[in-house]
Amino acid sequence: MRFDLDALPDDPALLQRLVRELVTGMERRDSEIEKLRLIVKQLQRNQFGRRSEKLDPDQLALGFEDLEADIGRAEVHHEEPPAEETEVVREHSGPRRQMPEQLPRHDILHDVDRTACPCCGGALHVIGETVSEMLDWVPASLRVLRIRRPKYGCRSCGNIQQAPAPERAIAKGLATPNLLAQVLVAKYCDHTPLYRQSQIFARHGVAIDRSTLAGWVGGACWWLEALQERLAAHVFASSKLFADDTPVPVLDPGRGRTKTGRLWVYVRDDRPWNGLDPPAAVYLFSPDRKGERPATHLERFRGTLQVDGYAGFERLAGSGRVTLAACWAHTRRKFYELAEATGSPIAVEALARIAALYRIEADIRGQSTEERRAARQSRSRPLIAAMKPWLERELNRIPGRGKLAEAIRYALSRWTALSLFLDDGRVELDTNPVERAIRPITLGRKNHLFAGSDGGGARWATVCSLIETAKLNGIEPYAYLSDVLRCMVDGHPASRVGELLPWNWKREGVNA
Repeated sequence: MRFDLDALPDDPALLQRLVRELVTGMERRDSEIEKLRLIVKQLQRNQFGRRSEKLDPDQLALGFEDLEADIGRAEVHHEEPPAEETEVVREHSGPRRQMPEQLPRHDILHDVDRTACPCCGGALHVIGETVSEMLDWVPASLRVLRIRRPKYGCRSCGNIQQAPAPERAIAKGLATPNLLAQVLVAKYCDHTPLYRQSQIFARHGVAIDRSTLAGWVGGACWWLEALQERLAAHVFASSKLFADDTPVPVLDPGRGRTKTGRLWVYVRDDRPWNGLDPPAAVYLFSPDRKGERPATHLERFRGTLQVDGYAGFERLAGSGRVTLAACWAHTRRKFYELAEATGSPIAVEALARIAALYRIEADIRGQSTEERRAARQSRSRPLIAAMKPWLERELNRIPGRGKLAEAIRYALSRWTALSLFLDDGRVELDTNPVERAIRPITLGRKNHLFAGSDGGGARWATVCSLIETAKLNGIEPYAYLSDVLRCMVDGHPASRVGELLPWNWKREGVNA
């Protein structure tokens, strides 16, 4: 807005209107400038700084690796010399670090080269031994299983008898369940694309084309789809779930580029309040992010759904069968970004108030639902009761178009859902369990680059559901998948597929 300072009007009312318009324009300009500054700060932070509020421990470990290697090299040259073989030591001297009991042991005997005492010539007899352990590595190797089926003939009638050929996981294929499990775990757990696996197999002297490996993945997933369906039924039978979604690039051959599909993740985890049901995560693929996708997934769900601010989830609250709990971590993140970018005292104060809630949660983690609810009523409710009017007061004192106002409005618009944890001991303060379940997808996305088709996205969801659930239950994914595939190929009844779910596999010893 431009003014002719030499020809201002004399009418006081008109001058007041012009001043008000000028102030409004300046406030709007200042808000736009603040937004642009924050955008620049966020871009700089994304490009050159860390994106998470907490430093990734893996990234921190990288900084110490070379230093620890230097220390290790120095320690090698300062080790004490080994004791003489004839030295008498105390019986069963323990190792410095206890190795896992489930690892196989291979004994190597280092014995003295004499049977008589070098001092007096008397006969030596065993009085004990020193046992120490070292961790060894047996490199992965390929082997060929030869299926031999002898034929028997009858000289009297000419009849021929032979055992039927065993079922194969892949029809007319070469891969055993063990090899299929290795390919699946390498791709979906260790994030090694199939073309790299093909190169690894070639180093072992076996040429396996990438397209062959892809066929094996599809064949293995055919066996596992029923297990994922049973897993999904277990997850959606809960009355308390975490939910989120993440983008997955999918090849779109018709347009010569990728399109964006979605992996929806639903996590059931009752461990924070000592629930008895086993934890589980199920992933479901869709080619888009329409709101009807979660509505379809959760069609039979009844209970509390803890989510971020995606409108597709919020629409479910209107059904009357789903209660939404919001995420304090998402609320905190908006204030954190402002505090990092501008040093706003209001954002810093908001972070301190939210941190007080998290300290209470750390004290009550693992307690029963009633104990958690009682502690929250006495300790957290006063903090929540004081925080809302404070946010409302601060919102009236700051420009309405700024990022800080947006952060405050984000919290206030979800206040009922953010406060739900006070009255329900099962509800967590945030959606971190499902955020952790999404992290492997993010790593895989960086390595795989994209899924080759919608079917590839569905297979990604199938395998990740079983791998992540196995990990949540403390089960090694390769051992689980290889044995489950073997059981299915050997004819495990479809009516008893629930026995192969990770917690039943572990508890009942299906692999025994």
